[in-house]
Amino acid sequence: MIFFFQTLCCPYTPFPMAWLFITIYFFWIISEISLSLFRRSEKSDNKKTDKGSLGLIWVIIIIANSLAYNVSESINLPISTDPIRYIGIALIVIGMILRLTVVASLGKFFTVNVTILKDHVLKQDGFYKYVRHPSYSASLLSFVGYGVSLNNWISLVIVTGAALTAFLIRIRIEEKTLTDHFGYKYVEYKKRTKRLIPFVY
Repeated sequence: MIFFFQTLCCPYTPFPMAWLFITIYFFWIISEISLSLFRRSEKSDNKKTDKGSLGLIWVIIIIANSLAYNVSESINLPISTDPIRYIGIALIVIGMILRLTVVASLGKFFTVNVTILKDHVLKQDGFYKYVRHPSYSASLLSFVGYGVSLNNWISLVIVTGAALTAFLIRIRIEEKTLTDHFGYKYVEYKKRTKRLIPFVY
């Protein structure tokens, strides 16, 4: 989390703007830490289906975000004029709001580690009518926003590519678990929905 606060020391960032970035980054990382702490399944529900993917996601993302920040400080390859950073910040916020909304809509069946809970229900309405993993879609939007907020093409590619890779690894594990549990019902659900981007992918 230290690399977020380094933004304050960036000589190219006006002081009020730096505080805005710090605040948004802080709430973003806190929201993710809170989900990891408080939305884990109980040990009795944990059947080792996660395969360590939660830890892998954190490792990939921490390394990628740190690298993206350092690249933005050392290589000058701007996406556009400096105000685009505000668009990045807005994308982070929108992604956070959407992710928390998805979590709330899934209720007790949302857990950060892959598992099947007692009386597990396959949700197919709301966000899930269009994409099978809307919480990852929302989170990916925040990571794109982070890359844009750094206003650096290389940083954007690093952080977006890393997040997408981590999520696709996790999705493969989740979908195998859900297919094993729900069988034909989940196979049919997959046929009429997209993974991450509505109507696209």
